[in-house]
Parts: sequence; structure tokens; C-alpha cells
Amino acid sequence: MGRGRVTLKRIENKINRQVTFSKRRSGLLKKAHEISVLCEADVALIVFSTKGKLCEYASDASMESILERYDRLSYAERQLNAGTDHQTRENWSLEHSKQKARIEVLEKNKRHLMGEDLDSLSLKELQNCEQQLDTALRRLRLRKNQLMLETISYLQKKDKALQDQNNVLSKEQVKEKEKELLPEPQPQAQTHDNIGTLNHGEMYQAQAGGGGGGGNVDMEETRRQDQALPVMPHWMLQYIKQ
Repeated sequence: MGRGRVTLKRIENKINRQVTFSKRRSGLLKKAHEISVLCEADVALIVFSTKGKLCEYASDASMESILERYDRLSYAERQLNAGTDHQTRENWSLEHSKQKARIEVLEKNKRHLMGEDLDSLSLKELQNCEQQLDTALRRLRLRKNQLMLETISYLQKKDKALQDQNNVLSKEQVKEKEKELLPEPQPQAQTHDNIGTLNHGEMYQAQAGGGGGGGNVDMEETRRQDQALPVMPHWMLQYIKQ
């Protein structure tokens, strides 16, 4: 299991701090020597302890030559950065002046288009302002007409959709009312023959119950009378039912 990450902070114990300094200094000197040998690099290492004791390491070149080289290159880099910063500041100053002048021109044109500060304008400048306003008005009217046409087209489509929906609903309501007004089916009326047969059947039953052998003669007589009766119209059947 690996060791957890150690938080770097000052070692409070003086003895432990001195031991750690000695170990880390030796390791640092060893790494400086390794990188100088492996990579042929000029390395200069300077370490001061808490008591002011100097510990240094230099590769094949002397410490003085490395420090002199460091001063020379660092000075050149500082000069280059200073020149770059100066050039950058000049560029930003010039760009700021250009943008400021441009803003002033735009604000001046805006006031002129709003009808302000016109006394200083010449006839040609006034004509240019007038042309700009005419062009702007044409564009505004064109855009307004386009929006109006689009709105009218949308409202027409919406009106047509509502009319179609209204027609469908009206047809459905008419169908429902027709269903409500349809009369309920009435039972079929009995014909005259059925009535005659029923009456004669009842008469036959009455005669059979009281007459005995004379029932056949009475039934034949009744059938002849029934055949001799005229056929009643259908409109008279309702009075018979009552």
C-alpha cells in the first residue's frame, strides 16, 4: 500500500527540521549533479540554511561564469519585455484614440439624424442627412408592410380553421337533433283478419263450452259470415282498438 500524500508545511520540531534539511540538501545536490551529467547542462545551485550557511554546487563551468551568463541573459530578456510592453502600451493608446474619435463621429451623426445641432451643417451635409432619413423611412415602411401582410395571412388561416371547426360542430349538432326528433317505433297494428279470427275464436270457444255437437255447424256459419263481411280500411282499426 502506497504512502499517502504529505502536506508541505513548516516542521515545528527544530531537530527534525535540521535532519530533514540535511537529507533534502544532499538529495538536491545529487539531482543537480545527475542532470548536469546526463543532459550536459550547466547547473548552478545555491542554498542558504536558516543559520545563513552557504551550500553551493556548480557543474563543469565555474559558478562565476554561470552567474555572469544568467545576468546577461536576464538583462536582455528584461529589455525585450520592456520594449514589448512599451510597444504594447503605444498600440493600445493609439487604438483607444481611434475608437474615441469614432465614437464622437457616431454620436455627432446621431444628433444630426435626430434633428439636433444642424446649424453647423452645410447644404450638402443637410442633403446627405435627408437622403439617409428617406432611405431609413423606405426600409421602415417596407418592413412594416411585410409584417402586416404576414399578420393578415396568419389571421386568414386561423379564421378558415375556425370556420371549418364550426361547420363540423354544426353538422354534429344537427345530427344529434335529428336523432332526438325521430319518433319511437310503434307496434304493428293488428289486421282485420286477425281481429276477426280472434273474435270468432272466442265465439267458438264459448259455443264449444256450451253447445256440444252443434259447435261444428256454428263454426261453419261463422266462417261464412266472416267471409261475407267487408274488409275494413286500415284507418278504422285505431277506433276498433279503442
